[in-house]
Amino acid sequence: MTFLLSSQNAFSYLVEQGLYSPEAEDRSQVEPKDAKNFNLLLSWPDGQKILVKQERHNKEGKTIGEFHNEWRVQDFINQFPEVSHLRPLLSEVLHFNADASIIVFAYLNDYLDLAEFYTKDTFFPTAIATEIGKSLAQIHRTTLDRKAYRDFFAKEVKETKRSLNPLLNLGLERIEPEIFGLVPSDGIKFLTLYQRYDKLGKAMAELAANIFPSCLTHNDLKLNNILLSNNWEEISGKIELEGANTGFVRIIDWERSNWGDPAFDLGTLIASYLQIWLGSLVISKSTSIDESLRLAMIPLDLLQPSIAALARGYLGSFPEILDQRSDFLIRVVQFAGFGLIQQIQAVLQYQKSFGNTGICMLQVAKSLLSRPHESIETVFGVTESELTNLKHALV
Repeated sequence: MTFLLSSQNAFSYLVEQGLYSPEAEDRSQVEPKDAKNFNLLLSWPDGQKILVKQERHNKEGKTIGEFHNEWRVQDFINQFPEVSHLRPLLSEVLHFNADASIIVFAYLNDYLDLAEFYTKDTFFPTAIATEIGKSLAQIHRTTLDRKAYRDFFAKEVKETKRSLNPLLNLGLERIEPEIFGLVPSDGIKFLTLYQRYDKLGKAMAELAANIFPSCLTHNDLKLNNILLSNNWEEISGKIELEGANTGFVRIIDWERSNWGDPAFDLGTLIASYLQIWLGSLVISKSTSIDESLRLAMIPLDLLQPSIAALARGYLGSFPEILDQRSDFLIRVVQFAGFGLIQQIQAVLQYQKSFGNTGICMLQVAKSLLSRPHESIETVFGVTESELTNLKHALV
C-alpha cells in the first residue's frame, strides 16, 4: 500500500526515519506549500526549517521518479570526494525514500529565489549574473569528460536517448489526426504556426542532431531554480576585495539532471531572462510585433548587461569550452530559442492558451534558432568577439 504524506503524519515519519526525536514535535509547526509536488515546510522556534516533499502519485499509485535524480546528484558528491567543493552550490538533501518518493531538504532561510528578487524591484545587478555564470561553469568544468562520472549517471538511466537529447520528444514534427482530441484549440494554433516556419523545424532538427553530452547538467535551469543569498551584496564585496571563494547563489531542483550538453543549461537560463522582457510586452491589435518588442515595459537593453555578465562569468571560469566547442555560443543562443518554445508549451499545458505574447515569443525563438549568428548581439548587447575576449571576462 502506498504511503501518502500529510500534515498529520509528517513528523511521525521523520521520527521513524531517525531524523528527529519525538520530543521535537511539540515545538514544530507544519505549513503546506503550493507546488506541483506535495510539499510541507516544518519549522522550529530556533529558526531551523526543513522542506519535506513527496511526488504525487497517479491512479496506479506510481510516480515519475524525478526525486531519484535529485538524490543521485547528492549521492554523486558523496561517492566522489574530489567534487565535494560543489556541495555549497546545491541544496542540501537530508533524507531520500525511493519507495515512497519522499525527499527532505534543509530549508535555506536566508535565501530567496532569483525570479522573486528580479520581480520585486526590477533590478538586475550584473554581479549576480556573473556569480551564476561562475557557479554553473564550476559544475560543468569539474565534471567535463570524466568517464567515471559519466558512467555513474548512465548506469541507472532507463531512457538514455530521451534523457540525453531533450529535443527528441517535443511532438512538433507533424500534426496527426488524433492530436485534435489531445490538445486545446490554441495548441493547434501554435503547432500550425510552428510548422509554417520551415527554417525553424530544420534548425531544431539540426540542433537535436548536434547535442554533445559531456558533463553533469541541470536540464531545467531557470530563474526560480536559483536561490540568492539575502546578504549577496556583502558577500559580493568580499569576493571582489578579498578573493573569497564562497558564492552567494545556489542551484536547486535537480529533478531533471543528467549527463548532458553544457550549452543547454546556459541557453535555457538565458531564455529565462528573455522571458522577463517578453512577459512585459505591451500588445494590441494596432501594434506590430516589432513595435511591441520595442515598447516592452522591461526593455531588452535593461537585461542585456546581466545576460552578457552571465556569459562572461561562465566563459571566464570555463574558457576551455571554447577550445573544445568553437560553436559553443551559437549553440547557447539556439538553446535559448528552444527554451522559449518550452515556455510556450508550458503555458499551453497549464493555461491552455497561446495568445499574442506567445506569438511574439515564437517569433523571437525562430530568430534565435534559425539565425543564431545574427542574434548574438541582440541577446547579449555585445558582439561574439567581445564576449569571448576573456581579458574582459570575470574570473
